[in-house]
Amino acid sequence: MSGFARETTKLEYVDVLIVGAGLSGIGLAYYLAANQPSRTFAIIDSRDAIGGTWDLFRYPGIRSDSDLHTFGFEFKPWTNENAIADGHEILDYLHEAITENDLARHIHLGHTVLRADFSSDDGQWTVTLQRMSDGERFDVTCNVLFSAAGYYDYSGGYTPHFEGRDDFRGQVVHPQSWPEDLDYAGKKVVVVGSGATAVTLIPAMVDLADHVTMLQRSPSYVLPVPRKDLIANTLRRLLPDHVAYGITRRMNIARSRLIFGGSQRYPRQVRRLIRALNARFLPEGYEVDVHFNPQYDPWDQRLCMVPDADLFKALSSGAASVVTDRVARFIERGILLESGAELEADIIVTATGLQMQSFGGVELHVDGQLVDVHDRLVYKSMMLSGVPNFAFAIGYTNASWTLKVGPVADHLCRLLAHMDRHGHAVVTPIVGDPTMARRPLFDFDAGYMNRGAHLFPQQGESGPWTVVQDYAVDNARLRKGPVEDPALRFAAGVVGSDIRVIAKEATA
Repeated sequence: MSGFARETTKLEYVDVLIVGAGLSGIGLAYYLAANQPSRTFAIIDSRDAIGGTWDLFRYPGIRSDSDLHTFGFEFKPWTNENAIADGHEILDYLHEAITENDLARHIHLGHTVLRADFSSDDGQWTVTLQRMSDGERFDVTCNVLFSAAGYYDYSGGYTPHFEGRDDFRGQVVHPQSWPEDLDYAGKKVVVVGSGATAVTLIPAMVDLADHVTMLQRSPSYVLPVPRKDLIANTLRRLLPDHVAYGITRRMNIARSRLIFGGSQRYPRQVRRLIRALNARFLPEGYEVDVHFNPQYDPWDQRLCMVPDADLFKALSSGAASVVTDRVARFIERGILLESGAELEADIIVTATGLQMQSFGGVELHVDGQLVDVHDRLVYKSMMLSGVPNFAFAIGYTNASWTLKVGPVADHLCRLLAHMDRHGHAVVTPIVGDPTMARRPLFDFDAGYMNRGAHLFPQQGESGPWTVVQDYAVDNARLRKGPVEDPALRFAAGVVGSDIRVIAKEATA
């Protein structure tokens, strides 16, 4: 934890407390330091390292599934030649962002949040922390609480029940808990799953493993993309880094919007295009329609990006294969399939998805009452109805996750500046129409999101209560649109009665 706030430094009060030292938390910290320099803030994280996902996941080949010119921060150019970056490259980038912006002194690692309580009498949050090194618990007060904890559970991934699992004589591994000493050299590996993790693991393991098989219940869309962005690297040789980065970022955002929009409008044509790309990189006669022809339309679920077609190269070499079938049960030698076939395995990797978790699992209380998160509506994709002085960042499902951080951080800074100008200390979004129709927060048909939908707030049908999966729309709403809104209720400092009136209105 060298360079970060000393473990013996005990927080007492900060204006803004950020939970999560990953991309979102570090991004918000930058915007606060740049746009609200008089405000104090701190980042806390239960882990002993920054980076969130990129430090947690240690499986072979861990990499981004978006280009870093859009996945990276808008304030820090991505100068690496690889547009699709490995996990260690992303971690290096994050450490550089922390160093360049003097953020290390604000980061407190090894602290987990046990509880968060907002008091109307005090007009602030009391957050109970536990220091992981010695178990000591203590309270930190803050005016604004910000969750940058993402949307999944860091304690473990999702593995469905497999009949006969105890019969299997080999090793079963989930990618989220990858053992550092796992030896797969010369062994037969079966990867159960067909999402981004599976298509990353297979080409990374073939050099050492005897054979790697991807076992999928049904196909996913797999799109080959260049690992290096030729246009970005050319621009960087001709122009200053920040200019080249800005141009590339705008171009790549526009391209991703075009691909998503085209997929939604012309699904059959996009399906044919992806199939043609797959067939181009696979051996002649390969059963493309069996293994790479999903039942759903493009972008009904997230596309799996494979840099330089590495998955298809692994399949073409014979070092890897795809089997489309269902698991009947685990057996001593591997997996028995519903078709009656058997897959021999020494190691089975269950790349079967994530466990969802809202706001890092932190329970929110307002005046002693537990907030039912699922019962609340999301305001402008960043706040919760009826919860004062609380904000969060949850990224896009159809584009780079971190594109959302800039607009959300900018809007929060503008909101705080507005409150300063008008003498407000508390802001609460209030739903004016309690009969408003509701929809899931994630309007996306992915298994792990469907499983965890009940853990998250919902969105409404109109106004600031909608969650828009469009960076351009969010930029207009959060960066250029007005801060004041009929749905917001403001209160001054320690005026508990006024805040309780607002709280009562929120639950009416």
